[in-house]
Amino acid sequence: MQELLNHPAVQAGIAPFLAALLTATLFHRIKLGGLAIIAGFSITIYLASDFNFEPLTSMRKLVLCGLIGSFLAIPLGLIQSRWIQALLPVIAGTAVIWVSYRILQQQESLVIAQWGTACVIYVAILVWGMDQLHNHEPLRAASAATALGFGTGGAALVGASALLGQLGLAIGSAAAAYLLVQVFTKQLPTTGRAFTFPVALITGLIGCVAVLSSELPWYTLIFLAGIPLTVRLPFYSTSILIKCMQLVLVTCSLAGVTIYLTWRSAGDVPF
Repeated sequence: MQELLNHPAVQAGIAPFLAALLTATLFHRIKLGGLAIIAGFSITIYLASDFNFEPLTSMRKLVLCGLIGSFLAIPLGLIQSRWIQALLPVIAGTAVIWVSYRILQQQESLVIAQWGTACVIYVAILVWGMDQLHNHEPLRAASAATALGFGTGGAALVGASALLGQLGLAIGSAAAAYLLVQVFTKQLPTTGRAFTFPVALITGLIGCVAVLSSELPWYTLIFLAGIPLTVRLPFYSTSILIKCMQLVLVTCSLAGVTIYLTWRSAGDVPF
């Protein structure tokens, strides 16, 4: 049993999918189905890493920010105000600087300024883009989250960072489970910030750390940043299933381009 739980496919795919599926099924009727993301991410952390706070490396900071951001998004989702939309990118930008500070310290001052600014902008775009979906059609938010998770995780995995890849794929698996619940129940309450903010924050941090510390090409992040924007294109269908397929096809195409470009640059999957 322990050998099965130690398998990367279980840790990054099956376990977060099942945890998210159960959570989404139990809570989606009271508009807390977004907790599926927290459940999927947490189970992967538990299975894939011996997490502790010392020493506080960039990876551990990333996990800590993901957990704090997930639970912070729950009360923030109850506040319907425009200042929250401006606050969330600021919170995410601060998290990026804190997570990547030790990596950036090893570079020259000009490089620190350039890469630090670029990372802040990237994560802020993801957070802003996903936040525009938190109170709208949930199929769009869930499709974007699925593509962001699989695209970021797959690219990080190919870029020679197994744990980063597992964390990203866990987000994609959890979002896919949430999307599946929406399609089969045909009950579509809004996702809320408990779903959109953790997805954007965690995948954004994974992408930045992967670029700064491994072989993930910086230009692949452009395609990932376009996912929350692309999902807002008009898709017309009376069938929830067909509309879901349209959204997934478009968003996962961008995720696929990201993984392909990383593979061309970095080579094979590390395991």
